[in-house]
Amino acid sequence: MRAVVQNDKSRASRRVSRASRATTVLAVAALAAGCAQAEDQSVRGAPGQQAPPARAVDGAAKAREARAALAAAAKRWKLDKVPLTAPAPPAKKPEIEAREGFEVDGQEEDGLPPVFTTVPTKEKVVFLTIDDGAEKDPAFLRMMSELKIPYTVFLTDEEIKDDYGYFKKMQARGITLNNHTLSHPYLPGLSYEDQKREICGMQDVMEKRYGKRPALFRPPYGNYNRDTLRAAKSCGIEYAPIWSEEVYVDHWEYREWDQDLHPGDIVLTHFRGTDDWDGTMTDMVRRFLDRITADGYAVARLEDYL
Repeated sequence: MRAVVQNDKSRASRRVSRASRATTVLAVAALAAGCAQAEDQSVRGAPGQQAPPARAVDGAAKAREARAALAAAAKRWKLDKVPLTAPAPPAKKPEIEAREGFEVDGQEEDGLPPVFTTVPTKEKVVFLTIDDGAEKDPAFLRMMSELKIPYTVFLTDEEIKDDYGYFKKMQARGITLNNHTLSHPYLPGLSYEDQKREICGMQDVMEKRYGKRPALFRPPYGNYNRDTLRAAKSCGIEYAPIWSEEVYVDHWEYREWDQDLHPGDIVLTHFRGTDDWDGTMTDMVRRFLDRITADGYAVARLEDYL
């Protein structure tokens, strides 16, 4: 009889011990949950939803900050609206061919750099290109950097040799510097050898000053012949873009009959200031951006499509 009583007491003791341990576990879990809730009050999901990861929250915050900075820059530079942002570069780049009527003899057979005015795309983007390098306006550099506007530059040594450093700053901002000859001559009036000297000579300058021989070349005035493209190819040039529209501080000039913008158009302007225009380069950029933004276009980076 005594043994039975002792066994009952032993079983009861074990039940009490297990209950005590369960209570302790529940208390610890509740305490841990309370601590976790106290430590992280910044990210909460709706009932039944999982809170987003901190990385996603950080990305959204940075995106809001970038939009706010862009809006502030647009206001500072007196734009009508915040410029539109170009879509991501195409995963598959379009095939660039010489524009019909702009070919030369042996264009395809000799693999000569194509001359083109528009990039094949359905996106509402245009490409801003700027020639020669005569005007070196620090405000222009600030404006384009603050507004995050891409552009492509074609430089002439005669115009930049008084301040190579200005374009070095531009290059440091991610802008591609390209070839526009040594002295900006009318190339079709020169021999093949003289054309080659103008183009290859500028390649040498670009490599010496900026560390790279460009793949893009724009013939001065948009004039060229077969020798021009042969010489350009021999100097390492792959493309010879010209333009569809030319922008001045107070007006536009169009190549096409409809006098309008089209997806993929290449737009030309020049490094000019009040000595040549009734305004500054920042005035020109403001009017250019106001026009294309109103028409639903963004500025894309030409090199991303080549």
